[in-house]
Amino acid sequence: MECDHFFTNLNSDDIASIIESAQEPICIASPGIQKSIAEALCSAAKKLGPELISVCVDFDEHVFRMGYADIEAIKQLESDGIRIDHSPGLRSGLVIVGDEGYVYTPTALYLEAEPTDVNVRNAVRLSKQQITEALSRMSPVAKAIAVMSTDDPVEKKRIESISPEVVTEEIKSDFIEHVTSKLKQAPPVKFDVVRQVRVFEPFLQYVDMSLSGAAIQRHKLKIPRELQELGGGNDLEGRLKTTFDLIAKGSNVSSKKLDDKLKSIRDNLTRSLGKTHGRVVLKAAKPLLEKRIAELRKMIDEHQENISSDLSTHLDDSRNAIINYYLPIVVENPPDELLGQSLSGKTSEDEARGWINRQLDRVFPSPESLLDEIKFDVRYKDITFETLNQDDFLESVKAAFKDSNIDWDKAYKEFMAAGQVEEKK
Repeated sequence: MECDHFFTNLNSDDIASIIESAQEPICIASPGIQKSIAEALCSAAKKLGPELISVCVDFDEHVFRMGYADIEAIKQLESDGIRIDHSPGLRSGLVIVGDEGYVYTPTALYLEAEPTDVNVRNAVRLSKQQITEALSRMSPVAKAIAVMSTDDPVEKKRIESISPEVVTEEIKSDFIEHVTSKLKQAPPVKFDVVRQVRVFEPFLQYVDMSLSGAAIQRHKLKIPRELQELGGGNDLEGRLKTTFDLIAKGSNVSSKKLDDKLKSIRDNLTRSLGKTHGRVVLKAAKPLLEKRIAELRKMIDEHQENISSDLSTHLDDSRNAIINYYLPIVVENPPDELLGQSLSGKTSEDEARGWINRQLDRVFPSPESLLDEIKFDVRYKDITFETLNQDDFLESVKAAFKDSNIDWDKAYKEFMAAGQVEEKK
């Protein structure tokens, strides 16, 4: 680390190095601290005494979920008798060791890895006067350190007159246990995994589109067993077996236009990554996909409205065809159910028709129920770490988007690098 520079790079390992060599009081304030810093503070406490160390953090479970801190680091400080103060909402970082001090931007590991490149400037070196002012206004403990660090009576009096500007309270054991319990109930995600997934998030999203119930022309009706047992001739052999084509071929209730529209959307705006991965959409193309989906939804609404009256006619025609087919059969060979209610031992056409209708009532749908079954579902799902780690994922993406100008190899290298950073720590 370039300690003589005004602008510099500072990460947890750098801060730990500064603390490890400390021969004077230490003050650190940050949303949270990582284990390397905690270990350095505990080591320094053995040399200097814990009373010469001031630690101020935002002790909130959200801080740990964002990756600003490690709960084990806090526990380590507590077990070594180092006082830890809680400052709600603290997001800036401050580290002071004697006459060396820095203001820095802490890193949320959920979003990115800590900077290691010296050209990434995330810290500003403080002057001696700025160090005194920061200590005086940070906390009562830091203020006490500032008073103790000067031999000038006038300066001591001035520092003593300054009121701390940061609201703090000591973190007690029960508070630590409370937050620990919360984190156990819902553990933070692995930050390197999140960062790896985030590499591909701007590019791709899984999408599943399904149109069901629209192909009414392909609906089949199961003929009631009571009618099947009556037998029959060959008049409706093409349609009437154990099932019956609910709608005659060539009807105007066909869903072909809807099916063609959906196929066009799939083919033009999404790509298949194979059976094991499903279909994806480029996020850059998602607004257009949403527009085409809205157009299809409108077509579906219009289709339902247009076929509503015709559907009733088609259903009536199909029902009448079945009734007319079975009517002479029932009259000639009435089922026991009808004979058991007849005084003459015979069945009239009206009785036979009524009986057939009752059998069909159990299986025949209404136009409204068929229209209600038409559903168009669209589901999006984000890329997952497990997906990215499948051996064929990158090759599947490259093959699916071979005509795009996206450098998938570069994205994959960034994906791998995002995981390797965490492994080194």
